Amino acid sequence: MELHTLITLTTGITLLTCVLTVMGLHSYAMGKAQRQALVDRLSATGQIQVGGRRRNFRGIDRRLRRTKLGKKLELRLAATGLDITPGEFFVYMLATVAGLWLIGQAALAPFFGPLAGLLGIWVALQFLNWQRQKRIEKFINQLPELARILANATQAGLALRTAIGMAAEELEAPAGEELGKVADQLAIGASMDDALGELADRLPSRELVVLVTTLVLSNRAGGQVVSALRNLTETLEERKETRREVRTQLSQVNMTSYAVPVLGVGSLFLMNGVKDGALERMTGSPLGQGAVIIAFSLYAVGFILIRRLSRIDV
Repeated sequence: MELHTLITLTTGITLLTCVLTVMGLHSYAMGKAQRQALVDRLSATGQIQVGGRRRNFRGIDRRLRRTKLGKKLELRLAATGLDITPGEFFVYMLATVAGLWLIGQAALAPFFGPLAGLLGIWVALQFLNWQRQKRIEKFINQLPELARILANATQAGLALRTAIGMAAEELEAPAGEELGKVADQLAIGASMDDALGELADRLPSRELVVLVTTLVLSNRAGGQVVSALRNLTETLEERKETRREVRTQLSQVNMTSYAVPVLGVGSLFLMNGVKDGALERMTGSPLGQGAVIIAFSLYAVGFILIRRLSRIDV
């Protein structure tokens, strides 16, 4: 029994290590490509060609994109800015779930295998939400500079389409990338309303909605876009400082929300370490399994409540 548990635990750790190794190599390749592009741009040797890296799991990716789940996953990945296809993310997620399943089954008890697998799915989705929110925060921080560039360009007599293309070239990611997509859509005949509306859908925030509304209304009615953007720049700067203060004040509460479930999972390892096989005997009956499920549910409810109560919309 102990040999079987050791083999299962070793297999799970090996599988999880392989997944992390592949993700690490992928991040290294992305960083190397970005560095080379920066060197080429600074040395003025020419533009970098967007050929893209060789995509893995193409068959799975094609089949997944045809489904409703694949389309939602594609939109969510597009909002994160990650250079990964839905098929690649799906395979990596399944491998992580399998590794956590085997580790939970071997380290704790067979009953915890499926729970660890579900935890893997939740962690993967939360990772996407975290990446998306981080990208939105970076974009919001760039909005004052974006509004300033658009105001200066329109004041100089440039059309709004040209000003957006200029801002896409001057700003760094993510604002530069997102405005580049808007400029590409405008170049192939999309309307200003549709292009900016898709931008607001990809990176939803109050600040961006205000900026998009200002640009759309000015483009339709031909109003004083320069003065409107000047006033908007000052407002965005003030909101930027307010958001930073609120985030600093709530940092301790956010850490508490993550510490609560971590303590719960840690207590399981502690219990199993004090007396080997205690969790397996506890989850061997329906009553023990129900108690574990209720406990995990309460930890999840506590995590959600702490996050909701500490959320302040600015």
